[in-house]
Amino acid sequence: MANKKHFILIAFIIVKFLLQYSLISPEYDLQRDEFLHLEQSQHLAWGYLSVPPITSWISVLIHMFGNTTFWVKFFPALFGAATIYIVWKAIEILGGNIFSLLLGATCILFSSLLRLNILYQPNSLDVLMWSCVYLMLILYIKNNKNKWLYLAAIFVAIGFLNKYNIVFQIIGLIPALLLAGPRKLFLNKHLYFALAIGITIISPNVIWQYNNNFPVINHLKELSETQLVHVDRLGFIKEQLLFFTGALLVILSAFYALLFYKPFVPYRFFILSFLFTITLFIYLKAKSYYAIGLYPIYISFGSVYLAHLLRNGYWKYLQPVAIAIPILLFIPLYKIGFPNKSPEYMAANPKAYKKYGLLRWEDGKEHDIPQDFADMLGWKELAIKVDSLTMLLPNPDQTLLLCDNYGQAGAINYYSKNKRIKAQSFDADYVNWLQYNKIIKDVILVKENDDEDKTRSTEIPLFDTVYLAAQRINTLAREDTISIYVLRGARVDINKRIKEEADKEKIINN
Repeated sequence: MANKKHFILIAFIIVKFLLQYSLISPEYDLQRDEFLHLEQSQHLAWGYLSVPPITSWISVLIHMFGNTTFWVKFFPALFGAATIYIVWKAIEILGGNIFSLLLGATCILFSSLLRLNILYQPNSLDVLMWSCVYLMLILYIKNNKNKWLYLAAIFVAIGFLNKYNIVFQIIGLIPALLLAGPRKLFLNKHLYFALAIGITIISPNVIWQYNNNFPVINHLKELSETQLVHVDRLGFIKEQLLFFTGALLVILSAFYALLFYKPFVPYRFFILSFLFTITLFIYLKAKSYYAIGLYPIYISFGSVYLAHLLRNGYWKYLQPVAIAIPILLFIPLYKIGFPNKSPEYMAANPKAYKKYGLLRWEDGKEHDIPQDFADMLGWKELAIKVDSLTMLLPNPDQTLLLCDNYGQAGAINYYSKNKRIKAQSFDADYVNWLQYNKIIKDVILVKENDDEDKTRSTEIPLFDTVYLAAQRINTLAREDTISIYVLRGARVDINKRIKEEADKEKIINN
């Protein structure tokens, strides 16, 4: 039986990887955030303006393996596969049989995690770390061995160094454990030793935040003012139902079982933990996907309980139906939830996308295609156009390539064939990576369409020649029009001007 279980688990993981690589149509490039995370590998630090350091360490591995799209997509797929494994192990620990293992793995596989795992962002590892922490608590309660507390602390620390979102898991767990968990846990000295180890692991990032005036606070404030202000609390709740639509029966069964199923009495605090955490997210008007890490462990509980209900008599004939439900309900998500159709098709057939709120962007407005997909268009074309201009300039070593935002800069650096010129920007972490160690005679400006100075009146007095050299136009891209200007023959010290602007931006960030 053990060998059979291992074979089935391996089969699920193989299918997971195959699906992840088949869900993105060739028309799409990498997504803008992916470029930034890849660029961080060239500027290793204990923290960045928007994320902790672990993503940059993974990016180092991606660069070592060739920096190809395959490897960029490999790691989020790997973390998604590992989440299936964690749910599988939780089901085994809770006493689940082969049916419950099949049900739990199917619910995780055919869910919104497929959407989350197509992008190289901290979110995939975040969900995995939440699941690992919950599993460690189950193991501690089951076996009463202190090693699980230490491992829980390590997973929390890894989660913290990946994405600060895991703090909300801890905020939800502490009062839940105090009210309904094993209270003797708080009298266990090993809990505090484990806590000390966790704090030690995250301390370099905390020190980095302190030395840089806690840029995470400014980032959260910016998010609140520009994105979270558009979050609808009712919409947040509705979107929770979409993440694991095929597993809703399983999750609801978990909630019931945690309240009334005797073998799950020691784990009853999981109900309160869910309520505390989800309430906090709703109150703070968080983005809906922040809460995805909550659900995998409840699929473990629900799968074990449903296996208990459907174990005898005619009920056992419903087992194939229970496994089929996540697969069947995944079909509508497959049709609209992934960049597996051309952007032109999506724009021409918006009804289904609009029905599920997928056309609503962070600005609160409706657009032609989902925001993540719009953020995967036009980047390679932009790099090609910039390359064609840099090749014409006589002094590439004395040319500054300056972009409006990190998406443009990262895309050019990733796709460009001309590695002699690195794109730079005042945006996001790029402001800390600006170089001032060369004479600048020419500048290529990559500007967003909504740039106020379309006449370039600001730069004209500083150069002998200023002209619009090219435009990258893609009406379905998030930046539909990007203008590329060439500024020849600098009359002033451009390095000095760049440094002044960078210092102003750093003051704003801090």
